[in-house]
Amino acid sequence: MKQSERIYGNPPGIGCSVSRMDAKTKVTGQEVYAADHYPNGCLWAGVKRSSQTHARLIEVDLEVARQLPGVVAVLTSRDIEGSNRLGIFEKDQPVLAEYIVRYCGEAIALVVAESKDVLEQALKAIRIEYEKLEAVLDLYLALQPESPVLHSGRADGNVLLRDEICCGRGAAALSECAFSVDVSVEVNWQDHAFLETEAGMAKVEEDGTISLVVATQTPFRDRLELGEALKVIPQKLHIMAPYLGGAFGGKDGITVQGFLVLAALHAGGRPVRMQYTREERFVAGTKRHPAQMNYRLGCDREGQLQALDCELLFDTGAYAAMGAEVFALAMEHAGGPYGIPNSRISGAVVYTNNPLASAFRGFGVPQAAAGIEQAMDELAKRAGFDPLEFRLRNAVQRGGITPAGVRLSQSVGLTECLKKLAAHPLWTQRQAWREEAPAFKRRGVGIAACYHAVGFGPIIPDYANAKLELKADGRLRVYAGVADMGQGNASTYLQIAGHLLSQDMEEMELVLPDTSQTLPSCSSSASRTTFTYGKALEGAAATLKERLLARAVMLFTFQFLEQVHGDDLLLCPGKIIHQPSGREVPLALLAGFMDPSERTVTYSYTCPVNKQVPETGKKLRKHGFPHRVFAYGAQLVRLEVDTLSGEVTVCDFLNCIDAGNVLNPQVFEQQIQGGAAQGIGYALFEDFVLQAGEVRTRDFSTYILPTALDLPALETVTANIYEDDGPFGMKGAGEISIDGVLPAIANGLASITETRLVQGTLTGEKVLAALRQAGLEAVR
Repeated sequence: MKQSERIYGNPPGIGCSVSRMDAKTKVTGQEVYAADHYPNGCLWAGVKRSSQTHARLIEVDLEVARQLPGVVAVLTSRDIEGSNRLGIFEKDQPVLAEYIVRYCGEAIALVVAESKDVLEQALKAIRIEYEKLEAVLDLYLALQPESPVLHSGRADGNVLLRDEICCGRGAAALSECAFSVDVSVEVNWQDHAFLETEAGMAKVEEDGTISLVVATQTPFRDRLELGEALKVIPQKLHIMAPYLGGAFGGKDGITVQGFLVLAALHAGGRPVRMQYTREERFVAGTKRHPAQMNYRLGCDREGQLQALDCELLFDTGAYAAMGAEVFALAMEHAGGPYGIPNSRISGAVVYTNNPLASAFRGFGVPQAAAGIEQAMDELAKRAGFDPLEFRLRNAVQRGGITPAGVRLSQSVGLTECLKKLAAHPLWTQRQAWREEAPAFKRRGVGIAACYHAVGFGPIIPDYANAKLELKADGRLRVYAGVADMGQGNASTYLQIAGHLLSQDMEEMELVLPDTSQTLPSCSSSASRTTFTYGKALEGAAATLKERLLARAVMLFTFQFLEQVHGDDLLLCPGKIIHQPSGREVPLALLAGFMDPSERTVTYSYTCPVNKQVPETGKKLRKHGFPHRVFAYGAQLVRLEVDTLSGEVTVCDFLNCIDAGNVLNPQVFEQQIQGGAAQGIGYALFEDFVLQAGEVRTRDFSTYILPTALDLPALETVTANIYEDDGPFGMKGAGEISIDGVLPAIANGLASITETRLVQGTLTGEKVLAALRQAGLEAVR
């Protein structure tokens, strides 16, 4: 059995909970991740990184390192034959720096060695002489004409992407509003903090193929990027993606892959492995984009929103990565899931000499939600409305238009989510709960509402190619070309196929993403894995079922010497039954009468897209604007603050979610709870610190994650509204769970401190300072 091939046992039908098929191997430690590959005779690869934030490379002295016993190769950009550029739209990031380093931690040289100890010695032996250049570390300074330009030749200086969306009369309508507020919010970086750091193994095979086992969300796209950057025929790159030990977007693109391929090309046919240390991950791995957002929001006397004017500035760091795409999604969601007839949404995503920012669960929407949802609470207070009533009054409906000008043609469940929140005891009993706070404690309740687009939008085809095979022994094999980074989508694929083909799990196998066996199916991202691949599976299963029944008709016809009709047959686990007679044919026997080409089916599916062509925001279009399908959510959090220390305790958390028809309630709830936990960390714990562009929080002793002891009971309720586009009526749920967490917490804290904390992570120190300013410190 190949590395990517697995056998599992018994799936129930759609809508039923089932244990994750990878649960046993993971909890018992048997699962083999990319980081677990230590082939016999393997070499070790590692990177020498820049100690400077912005500098010209004067000299890179490799001689001492090359002379060390056990060093196989020491490589620089001069050893790269291809373009030495990575990226999707903006191919601006070198595999290894050439003449300039643009952030502290940029890769300069690659070492291949016999052992980890020799590797570390060689990396220390490399000497680099720099000429320091002026660093651009502030978003607003980066936009100034006199600031150094990180990438020469760009028409708009340090701006990666700038655009504006205007609807109705834009910001001009604010002057006519009965009530309006101005709110500015600054959100911090966030590290993905996955358990398995970036890791993989590569080897040049005898036929010249380069095989990689690597932790990646994008095995098929990786081949294209690596092929151009390193001058390798993409088809000569064989990439296998086992289960990932977490990713959350941090492995959506090239991490160690470029280094591994380059190392393998200089390893004499020996396998090479590489894995980032935790400290290296903090320095060199991508982050959530920090952002500065300014909101002006207004309503009439009846509480109907009338006008929005907002500006979003995102820091993408030294290279584009997926900064433009993240920014485009943030712009689309900047006005929240509300009807606002007049809006101006403007902004830019900007290069700086800060660490790299790219894809992260939520993909720009948590930042945008932090802005609009705090503005919503402030406006509700100013206009004299209950914050939940205010949101219900303005919630978007199907057929309505968002503040970004997007008409909602598909299912919309925001009102249902808000109504479920309104009826929940955590909301109805909130005042009594507040009043029961013990001495030196103050309690608050915060809410937020959000929506999140599913898929890639109108320009990049959001496609999946499913492949199913009836094996010669009668078992069903599912070839999944979409990575499972821990969200459980691979299990759901088996559940879908088993349901459609009436097969028990012990008769099924799963092949994880493998570019030599599975078919291209886009990345594991954008809340689209099950949504898109599930539709492809539906088509493949229908075709295979038709073939199986057609061949069974022939067998029974010859057996009975009379015409048998397909309606007489029933596909069951491991067999097909002729219902009138009760006779049956095992699938293993049926497979023997079929040509191998008949037993394998493929089906390609591409998601329908929004056909609107907005009059504004045209630069955003190629990066995904506008979308067609959205998930919706409403979040409630109950908080308790210690007035002596500023410590914040999250006591209860409620997530009301519309993600369409839920296929597997257990896996769904795990996703929602995981996103809530990650959002709580983003809001309160994960204070990512930079000093002059250098990362200071480099491990889990300084970058604090919430543990199980820091999390409340996480309750999830669903709206369960059928979505016509999705398989069995579902929508993506991987990101909607995190989007509203930070603003819900911020709104709850504002009700306690009587002032709004709007800068970075909401640490206990900041909360205590706010209490002190309001005269509430040490209040009983």
